[in-house]
Amino acid sequence: MSGIAETDGRLTIGVLALQGAFDAHARVLASLGVRTVLVRKPEQVDGIEGLVIPGGESTTFLKHLERAGFFEALKAFVHAKPTFGTCAGVILMATEVVSPAQRSLQALDVTVERNAYGRQTDSRVLQAETTLAGGPLEMVYIRAPRILRTGEGVEVLAQREGSPTLVRQGHLLAATFHPELSHDTRVHQLFVDSVRTATA
Repeated sequence: MSGIAETDGRLTIGVLALQGAFDAHARVLASLGVRTVLVRKPEQVDGIEGLVIPGGESTTFLKHLERAGFFEALKAFVHAKPTFGTCAGVILMATEVVSPAQRSLQALDVTVERNAYGRQTDSRVLQAETTLAGGPLEMVYIRAPRILRTGEGVEVLAQREGSPTLVRQGHLLAATFHPELSHDTRVHQLFVDSVRTATA
């Protein structure tokens, strides 16, 4: 993995590396033939074609993003280019956050409830139907948020107990679970394909 975008024909996708399982995302992307950049500074978003915002603690993310104009740089990127948020990443991308309310990037037209599926000890692995080809999707939940509302332009690709867990809106993809902790790479492949389409 490199902090500098290089040109050999491969896509360059960044993974926000302020906290959370960013290394796991980078490994999955690398296995799909993507060059990965661990993004720790706002200027690094200029050299990437797509971005993954991993899980973690959303309020901690916000504290890191408050320095050196990082929040504004990230917001501009997310509104313009392919971005994939997982767990806390969905919270950061949402237009509305509840339980409690907090600042967000105002990009994905959803309302998200924080920590809706319980504490760390309530973490679990589930199988659920999805519109993606290949049968049921493995979903790893760790203190996951719940999507309470989706806007008109949001496509639901998978659900848990009637609540959306995998959604897409234009150049944005979001999963309330942790696909980077699964052996199933279909969600990351979907994102890679969307980045490739956007840069074609």
